[in-house]
Amino acid sequence: MEKIFISDIGKYEGQTVTIQAWLYNKRSSGKLHFLQLRDGTAEIQAVVFQGNVSEEVFSMADKITQESVVEVTGTVKKHERSRIGYELDAQDVKVLSVATDYPITPKEHGTHFLMENRHLWLRSLKQKAILRIRHRIIKSVRDFFDNDGFTLVDAPIFTPNACEGTTNLFETDYFDKKAYLTQSGQLYMEAAAMAVGKAYCFGPTFRAEKSKTRRHLTEFWMVEPEVAFMDIYGDMDLAERFVEYVVQEVVAHCRPELELLERDISKLENIKRPFPRITYDEAIEILHKKGNDTPWGEDLGGDEETLISEEFDKPVMIHHYPMCVKAFYMKQAENNTAACVDMIAPEGYGEIIGGGQREEDIEKLKAKIKEQGLSEDVFNWYLDIRKYGSVPHAGFGLGIERTVAWICGLHHVRETIPFPRLMDRLTP
Repeated sequence: MEKIFISDIGKYEGQTVTIQAWLYNKRSSGKLHFLQLRDGTAEIQAVVFQGNVSEEVFSMADKITQESVVEVTGTVKKHERSRIGYELDAQDVKVLSVATDYPITPKEHGTHFLMENRHLWLRSLKQKAILRIRHRIIKSVRDFFDNDGFTLVDAPIFTPNACEGTTNLFETDYFDKKAYLTQSGQLYMEAAAMAVGKAYCFGPTFRAEKSKTRRHLTEFWMVEPEVAFMDIYGDMDLAERFVEYVVQEVVAHCRPELELLERDISKLENIKRPFPRITYDEAIEILHKKGNDTPWGEDLGGDEETLISEEFDKPVMIHHYPMCVKAFYMKQAENNTAACVDMIAPEGYGEIIGGGQREEDIEKLKAKIKEQGLSEDVFNWYLDIRKYGSVPHAGFGLGIERTVAWICGLHHVRETIPFPRLMDRLTP
Protein backbone atom coordinates (compact mmCIF):
# COMPACT_ATOMS: atom_id res chain seq x y z
CA MET A 1 0.00 0.00 0.00
CA GLU A 2 1.34 3.40 -0.98
CA LYS A 3 2.14 5.61 2.01
CA ILE A 4 0.15 8.83 1.70
CA PHE A 5 1.05 11.94 3.68
CA ILE A 6 -1.52 14.60 4.50
CA SER A 7 0.61 17.33 2.89
CA ASP A 8 0.16 15.54 -0.46
CA ILE A 9 -3.57 14.88 -0.06
CA GLY A 10 -4.55 17.30 -2.85
CA LYS A 11 -3.08 14.90 -5.41
CA TYR A 12 -5.80 12.39 -4.54
CA GLU A 13 -8.96 14.53 -4.85
CA GLY A 14 -11.95 12.26 -5.48
CA GLN A 15 -9.99 9.11 -4.68
CA THR A 16 -10.28 6.77 -1.70
CA VAL A 17 -7.08 6.74 0.35
CA THR A 18 -5.81 5.48 3.69
CA ILE A 19 -3.78 7.71 6.02
CA GLN A 20 -2.15 7.06 9.37
CA ALA A 21 -2.12 9.91 11.85
CA TRP A 22 -2.50 11.10 15.42
CA LEU A 23 -5.80 12.48 16.70
CA TYR A 24 -5.14 15.92 18.15
CA ASN A 25 -8.77 16.97 18.64
CA LYS A 26 -12.34 15.94 17.87
CA ARG A 27 -15.91 17.13 18.17
CA SER A 28 -19.28 15.53 17.58
CA SER A 29 -22.63 16.75 16.28
CA GLY A 30 -25.43 14.20 16.26
CA LYS A 31 -24.69 11.70 13.52
CA LEU A 32 -21.29 13.22 12.75
CA HIS A 33 -17.86 12.95 14.36
CA PHE A 34 -15.20 15.39 13.20
CA LEU A 35 -11.70 13.99 13.76
CA GLN A 36 -8.81 16.45 13.56
CA LEU A 37 -5.82 14.46 12.35
CA ARG A 38 -2.13 15.22 11.99
CA ASP A 39 0.71 13.12 10.62
CA GLY A 40 3.54 15.61 11.13
CA THR A 41 3.41 16.94 7.57
CA ALA A 42 0.04 18.70 7.84
CA GLU A 43 -3.43 18.49 9.41
CA ILE A 44 -6.76 17.38 7.96
CA GLN A 45 -10.31 16.81 9.17
CA ALA A 46 -11.91 13.40 8.75
CA VAL A 47 -15.71 13.42 8.83
CA VAL A 48 -17.24 10.23 10.22
CA PHE A 49 -20.94 10.09 9.20
CA GLN A 50 -23.05 7.46 10.93
CA GLY A 51 -24.59 6.39 7.62
CA ASN A 52 -21.21 5.71 5.99
CA VAL A 53 -19.62 3.43 8.62
CA SER A 54 -20.63 0.52 10.81
CA GLU A 55 -22.22 1.16 14.21
CA GLU A 56 -19.10 -0.26 15.82
CA VAL A 57 -16.82 2.16 13.99
CA PHE A 58 -19.12 5.14 14.65
CA SER A 59 -19.25 4.34 18.38
CA MET A 60 -15.52 3.78 18.56
CA ALA A 61 -14.77 7.09 16.76
CA ASP A 62 -16.53 8.90 19.58
CA LYS A 63 -14.20 7.35 22.16
CA ILE A 64 -10.80 7.88 20.52
CA THR A 65 -8.53 9.76 22.90
CA GLN A 66 -6.25 12.68 22.10
CA GLU A 67 -2.90 11.63 20.53
CA SER A 68 -4.07 8.08 19.85
CA VAL A 69 -2.84 6.77 16.48
CA VAL A 70 -5.51 5.96 13.90
CA GLU A 71 -5.74 4.63 10.37
CA VAL A 72 -8.52 6.31 8.41
CA THR A 73 -9.78 5.25 5.00
CA GLY A 74 -11.93 7.73 3.12
CA THR A 75 -12.57 9.83 0.04
CA VAL A 76 -10.64 13.06 -0.45
CA LYS A 77 -13.00 16.01 -0.97
CA LYS A 78 -12.44 19.74 -1.45
CA HIS A 79 -13.21 21.84 1.62
CA GLU A 80 -12.74 25.58 1.23
CA ARG A 81 -12.59 26.38 4.95
CA SER A 82 -9.88 23.83 5.62
CA ARG A 83 -6.34 25.19 6.01
CA ILE A 84 -5.17 22.47 3.62
CA GLY A 85 -8.16 22.86 1.25
CA TYR A 86 -9.45 19.29 1.66
CA GLU A 87 -11.15 16.95 4.09
CA LEU A 88 -11.58 13.19 4.30
CA ASP A 89 -15.04 11.59 4.07
CA ALA A 90 -14.34 8.55 6.27
CA GLN A 91 -15.46 5.03 5.41
CA ASP A 92 -13.43 3.18 8.03
CA VAL A 93 -11.45 4.04 11.15
CA LYS A 94 -9.01 1.79 13.01
CA VAL A 95 -7.16 2.56 16.23
CA LEU A 96 -3.51 1.49 16.00
CA SER A 97 -2.29 2.83 19.36
CA VAL A 98 -4.22 4.18 22.34
CA ALA A 99 -2.96 7.24 24.23
CA THR A 100 -4.30 7.66 27.75
CA ASP A 101 -4.41 10.81 29.86
CA TYR A 102 -2.44 12.98 27.42
CA PRO A 103 -1.29 15.85 29.65
CA ILE A 104 -1.55 18.79 27.24
CA THR A 105 -5.28 19.20 26.71
CA PRO A 106 -6.85 21.87 24.45
CA LYS A 107 -6.87 24.49 27.20
CA GLU A 108 -4.52 27.08 28.69
CA HIS A 109 -1.44 25.75 30.49
CA GLY A 110 1.29 27.60 32.39
CA THR A 111 4.76 28.03 30.90
CA HIS A 112 6.44 25.85 33.54
CA PHE A 113 4.04 22.99 32.84
CA LEU A 114 4.55 23.29 29.10
CA MET A 115 8.33 23.37 29.46
CA GLU A 116 8.24 20.28 31.67
CA ASN A 117 6.35 18.62 28.83
CA ARG A 118 8.35 20.21 26.02
CA HIS A 119 8.73 16.84 24.27
CA LEU A 120 4.93 16.78 23.89
CA TRP A 121 4.35 20.52 23.53
CA LEU A 122 6.26 20.35 20.23
CA ARG A 123 3.21 18.59 18.75
CA SER A 124 1.03 21.69 19.02
CA LEU A 125 0.25 23.67 15.86
CA LYS A 126 2.15 26.81 16.89
CA GLN A 127 5.23 24.95 18.04
CA LYS A 128 5.33 22.99 14.80
CA ALA A 129 5.04 26.26 12.86
CA ILE A 130 8.03 27.63 14.78
CA LEU A 131 10.04 24.47 14.03
CA ARG A 132 9.30 24.81 10.32
CA ILE A 133 10.26 28.49 10.26
CA ARG A 134 13.47 27.65 12.14
CA HIS A 135 14.19 24.99 9.51
CA ARG A 136 13.68 27.52 6.70
CA ILE A 137 15.92 30.06 8.45
CA ILE A 138 18.71 27.49 8.78
CA LYS A 139 18.29 26.38 5.16
CA SER A 140 18.41 30.00 4.02
CA VAL A 141 21.55 30.64 6.08
CA ARG A 142 23.33 27.75 4.40
CA ASP A 143 22.01 28.63 0.95
CA PHE A 144 23.20 32.24 1.24
CA PHE A 145 26.77 31.37 2.13
CA ASP A 146 27.00 28.33 -0.13
CA ASN A 147 25.80 30.42 -3.09
CA ASP A 148 28.16 33.28 -2.20
CA GLY A 149 31.38 31.28 -2.52
CA PHE A 150 31.87 30.41 1.16
CA THR A 151 33.26 27.09 2.36
CA LEU A 152 31.69 25.43 5.40
CA VAL A 153 34.45 24.66 7.92
CA ASP A 154 33.48 22.88 11.14
CA ALA A 155 34.85 24.39 14.34
CA PRO A 156 35.54 22.25 17.44
CA ILE A 157 33.17 22.08 20.41
CA PHE A 158 36.01 21.50 22.93
CA THR A 159 38.37 24.47 23.09
CA PRO A 160 41.43 25.30 25.23
CA ASN A 161 40.66 29.01 25.51
CA ALA A 162 38.00 31.67 25.73
CA CYS A 163 36.77 33.78 22.85
CA GLU A 164 34.20 36.06 24.52
CA GLY A 165 35.68 36.42 28.02
CA THR A 166 36.48 33.87 30.72
CA THR A 167 33.58 34.49 33.11
CA ASN A 168 30.91 32.58 31.18
CA LEU A 169 32.70 29.39 30.19
CA PHE A 170 31.47 25.87 30.82
CA GLU A 171 34.54 24.03 32.04
CA THR A 172 35.00 20.28 31.58
CA ASP A 173 37.71 17.69 32.23
CA TYR A 174 39.58 16.70 29.10
CA PHE A 175 41.68 13.73 30.21
CA ASP A 176 44.45 15.39 32.28
CA LYS A 177 43.66 18.92 31.06
CA LYS A 178 40.95 21.53 31.34
CA ALA A 179 38.78 22.25 28.33
CA TYR A 180 35.81 24.50 27.69
CA LEU A 181 32.64 24.22 25.64
CA THR A 182 32.97 26.63 22.76
CA GLN A 183 31.61 30.16 23.03
CA SER A 184 32.28 30.80 19.36
CA GLY A 185 33.99 29.30 16.34
CA GLN A 186 35.31 32.68 15.25
CA LEU A 187 39.01 32.19 16.05
CA TYR A 188 39.02 28.97 14.04
CA MET A 189 37.20 30.66 11.15
CA GLU A 190 39.94 33.28 11.04
CA ALA A 191 42.42 30.45 10.42
CA ALA A 192 40.06 28.90 7.85
CA ALA A 193 39.63 32.20 5.97
CA MET A 194 43.40 32.31 5.44
CA ALA A 195 43.05 28.94 3.70
CA VAL A 196 39.83 29.28 1.67
CA GLY A 197 39.26 33.05 1.59
CA LYS A 198 35.60 32.95 2.65
CA ALA A 199 34.70 30.49 5.43
CA TYR A 200 31.78 29.90 7.75
CA CYS A 201 30.94 27.57 10.61
CA PHE A 202 27.50 26.70 11.90
CA GLY A 203 26.88 24.89 15.15
CA PRO A 204 26.03 25.01 18.85
CA THR A 205 27.75 27.44 21.19
CA PHE A 206 27.64 27.69 24.97
CA ARG A 207 27.60 30.59 27.43
CA ALA A 208 27.46 30.04 31.18
CA GLU A 209 25.76 33.38 31.72
CA LYS A 210 23.69 33.58 34.88
CA SER A 211 20.96 35.40 33.04
CA LYS A 212 17.23 34.78 33.13
CA THR A 213 16.19 37.28 30.47
CA ARG A 214 13.88 36.43 27.58
CA ARG A 215 16.83 36.74 25.16
CA HIS A 216 19.34 34.31 26.68
CA LEU A 217 19.97 30.57 26.48
CA THR A 218 22.97 28.66 27.79
CA GLU A 219 23.14 26.63 24.55
CA PHE A 220 22.33 28.23 21.23
CA TRP A 221 23.20 27.93 17.55
CA MET A 222 25.32 30.45 15.71
CA VAL A 223 26.53 30.94 12.16
CA GLU A 224 29.89 32.70 11.83
CA PRO A 225 31.29 33.82 8.46
CA GLU A 226 34.85 35.15 8.15
CA VAL A 227 36.38 36.76 5.05
CA ALA A 228 40.00 37.53 4.19
CA PHE A 229 40.83 40.95 2.70
CA MET A 230 37.66 42.53 4.11
CA ASP A 231 37.26 45.58 6.37
CA ILE A 232 34.49 46.65 8.73
CA TYR A 233 32.47 48.32 5.97
CA GLY A 234 32.55 45.22 3.78
CA ASP A 235 31.49 43.29 6.86
CA MET A 236 28.43 45.51 7.30
CA ASP A 237 27.54 45.12 3.63
CA LEU A 238 27.73 41.33 3.98
CA ALA A 239 25.59 41.29 7.14
CA GLU A 240 22.98 43.49 5.47
CA ARG A 241 22.70 41.29 2.36
CA PHE A 242 22.61 38.18 4.51
CA VAL A 243 19.79 39.24 6.84
CA GLU A 244 17.67 40.59 4.00
CA TYR A 245 18.01 37.26 2.17
CA VAL A 246 17.08 35.11 5.18
CA VAL A 247 14.01 37.18 6.11
CA GLN A 248 12.68 37.33 2.56
CA GLU A 249 13.16 33.58 2.09
CA VAL A 250 11.02 32.97 5.18
CA VAL A 251 8.36 35.38 3.91
CA ALA A 252 8.33 33.60 0.54
CA HIS A 253 8.17 30.04 1.89
CA CYS A 254 6.55 30.18 5.34
CA ARG A 255 3.53 32.48 4.97
CA PRO A 256 1.01 29.89 6.34
CA GLU A 257 3.20 29.34 9.42
CA LEU A 258 3.64 33.09 9.98
CA GLU A 259 -0.11 33.59 9.67
CA LEU A 260 -0.77 30.80 12.17
CA LEU A 261 1.54 32.61 14.60
CA GLU A 262 -0.39 35.83 13.86
CA ARG A 263 2.83 37.54 12.79
CA ASP A 264 2.53 40.93 11.07
CA ILE A 265 4.07 39.86 7.78
CA SER A 266 4.16 43.41 6.41
CA LYS A 267 6.88 44.25 8.93
CA LEU A 268 9.00 41.40 7.59
CA GLU A 269 8.33 42.33 3.96
CA ASN A 270 9.83 45.71 4.84
CA ILE A 271 13.21 44.20 5.73
CA LYS A 272 14.99 45.31 2.58
CA ARG A 273 18.33 47.04 2.09
CA PRO A 274 19.63 49.56 2.92
CA PHE A 275 19.56 49.21 6.71
CA PRO A 276 20.21 52.28 8.86
CA ARG A 277 23.76 52.62 10.21
CA ILE A 278 24.65 54.73 13.23
CA THR A 279 27.81 55.14 15.27
CA TYR A 280 27.99 54.27 18.95
CA ASP A 281 28.15 58.03 19.62
CA GLU A 282 24.87 58.54 17.74
CA ALA A 283 23.32 55.65 19.66
CA ILE A 284 24.24 57.32 22.96
CA GLU A 285 22.67 60.57 21.72
CA ILE A 286 19.42 58.72 20.92
CA LEU A 287 19.37 57.19 24.41
CA HIS A 288 19.96 60.54 26.12
CA LYS A 289 17.15 62.15 24.11
CA LYS A 290 14.85 59.32 25.25
CA GLY A 291 15.75 59.85 28.91
CA ASN A 292 18.23 56.99 29.26
CA ASP A 293 21.44 58.23 30.89
CA THR A 294 23.85 55.48 29.80
CA PRO A 295 27.29 57.16 29.91
CA TRP A 296 29.67 57.08 26.97
CA GLY A 297 32.02 54.13 27.37
CA GLU A 298 29.51 51.56 28.62
CA ASP A 299 28.26 48.66 26.55
CA LEU A 300 24.62 48.70 25.49
CA GLY A 301 22.29 46.26 27.25
CA GLY A 302 18.90 44.87 26.30
CA ASP A 303 16.96 47.89 27.54
CA GLU A 304 19.16 50.28 25.58
CA GLU A 305 18.94 48.16 22.44
CA THR A 306 15.14 48.19 22.69
CA LEU A 307 15.02 51.98 23.02
CA ILE A 308 17.25 52.42 19.98
CA SER A 309 15.30 49.90 17.88
CA GLU A 310 12.11 51.90 18.48
CA GLU A 311 13.53 54.59 16.21
CA PHE A 312 13.75 52.27 13.19
CA ASP A 313 11.51 49.87 11.27
CA LYS A 314 14.48 47.82 10.01
CA PRO A 315 17.51 46.29 11.70
CA VAL A 316 19.91 49.05 12.72
CA MET A 317 23.68 48.60 12.64
CA ILE A 318 25.57 50.30 15.47
CA HIS A 319 29.27 50.55 14.72
CA HIS A 320 32.51 51.76 16.28
CA TYR A 321 31.93 51.09 19.97
CA PRO A 322 34.59 52.16 22.48
CA MET A 323 37.53 49.77 22.37
CA CYS A 324 37.23 49.12 26.12
CA VAL A 325 33.93 47.22 25.79
CA LYS A 326 35.00 44.90 22.97
CA ALA A 327 37.03 41.69 22.83
CA PHE A 328 40.83 41.59 22.50
CA TYR A 329 40.78 40.55 18.84
CA MET A 330 38.86 43.61 17.58
CA LYS A 331 40.83 46.05 15.42
CA GLN A 332 41.35 49.44 16.97
CA ALA A 333 40.05 52.31 14.87
CA GLU A 334 40.24 56.08 15.24
CA ASN A 335 39.45 57.82 18.55
CA ASN A 336 40.05 54.65 20.57
CA THR A 337 37.03 52.94 19.03
CA ALA A 338 36.77 49.38 17.73
CA ALA A 339 36.10 48.56 14.08
CA CYS A 340 33.03 46.56 15.13
CA VAL A 341 29.31 46.37 14.47
CA ASP A 342 26.21 45.09 16.25
CA MET A 343 22.98 44.61 14.34
CA ILE A 344 19.89 45.28 16.45
CA ALA A 345 16.60 43.77 15.28
CA PRO A 346 13.50 45.98 15.22
CA GLU A 347 10.51 45.59 17.55
CA GLY A 348 12.68 45.16 20.65
CA TYR A 349 14.30 41.82 19.79
CA GLY A 350 17.82 42.94 20.57
CA GLU A 351 21.19 42.12 19.06
CA ILE A 352 21.12 39.41 16.41
CA ILE A 353 24.59 40.02 14.95
CA GLY A 354 27.89 40.94 16.53
CA GLY A 355 31.06 41.25 14.50
CA GLY A 356 33.79 43.39 13.11
CA GLN A 357 37.26 43.65 11.67
CA ARG A 358 39.98 41.68 13.46
CA GLU A 359 43.35 43.01 14.56
CA GLU A 360 45.88 41.80 11.99
CA ASP A 361 48.99 43.26 13.65
CA ILE A 362 50.66 40.54 15.76
CA GLU A 363 52.33 42.92 18.23
CA LYS A 364 49.10 44.83 18.89
CA LEU A 365 47.28 41.54 19.36
CA LYS A 366 49.88 40.30 21.85
CA ALA A 367 49.55 43.54 23.81
CA LYS A 368 45.76 43.17 24.01
CA ILE A 369 46.01 39.54 25.15
CA LYS A 370 48.37 40.63 27.94
CA GLU A 371 46.23 43.66 28.81
CA GLN A 372 43.16 41.44 29.33
CA GLY A 373 45.04 38.97 31.52
CA LEU A 374 44.82 36.09 29.06
CA SER A 375 47.46 33.41 28.61
CA GLU A 376 49.48 33.89 25.44
CA ASP A 377 50.43 30.21 25.43
CA VAL A 378 46.96 28.99 24.48
CA PHE A 379 46.81 31.58 21.70
CA ASN A 380 50.09 30.66 20.00
CA TRP A 381 48.26 28.98 17.14
CA TYR A 382 46.01 32.04 16.78
CA LEU A 383 48.99 34.37 16.67
CA ASP A 384 50.47 32.24 13.87
CA ILE A 385 47.65 33.53 11.65
CA ARG A 386 49.29 36.98 11.92
CA LYS A 387 52.84 35.62 11.82
CA TYR A 388 52.49 33.86 8.47
CA GLY A 389 50.87 36.12 5.91
CA SER A 390 48.61 38.45 7.91
CA VAL A 391 45.86 40.30 6.03
CA PRO A 392 42.90 42.46 7.03
CA HIS A 393 39.88 40.24 7.68
CA ALA A 394 36.43 40.52 9.20
CA GLY A 395 33.34 38.54 10.07
CA PHE A 396 30.39 38.24 12.40
CA GLY A 397 28.17 35.83 14.29
CA LEU A 398 24.39 35.57 14.01
CA GLY A 399 22.42 33.84 16.75
CA ILE A 400 19.74 31.59 15.29
CA GLU A 401 17.41 31.64 18.30
CA ARG A 402 17.10 35.43 18.55
CA THR A 403 16.58 35.54 14.80
CA VAL A 404 13.80 32.94 15.07
CA ALA A 405 12.22 34.92 17.93
CA TRP A 406 12.22 38.12 15.87
CA ILE A 407 10.93 36.59 12.64
CA CYS A 408 8.22 34.58 14.44
CA GLY A 409 7.28 37.44 16.76
CA LEU A 410 7.90 35.39 19.94
CA HIS A 411 8.25 36.89 23.38
CA HIS A 412 10.89 34.45 24.70
CA VAL A 413 13.74 32.50 23.07
CA ARG A 414 12.75 29.31 24.92
CA GLU A 415 10.24 28.55 22.14
CA THR A 416 12.77 29.06 19.35
CA ILE A 417 14.75 25.85 19.87
CA PRO A 418 13.28 22.35 20.22
CA PHE A 419 14.79 21.60 23.65
CA PRO A 420 15.98 24.81 25.31
CA ARG A 421 18.77 24.92 27.88
CA LEU A 422 18.36 27.62 30.52
CA MET A 423 19.94 28.26 33.91
CA ASP A 424 17.21 26.23 35.59
CA ARG A 425 16.46 23.76 32.81
CA LEU A 426 18.42 20.72 31.67
CA THR A 427 15.43 18.47 30.85
CA PRO A 428 13.69 17.18 28.82
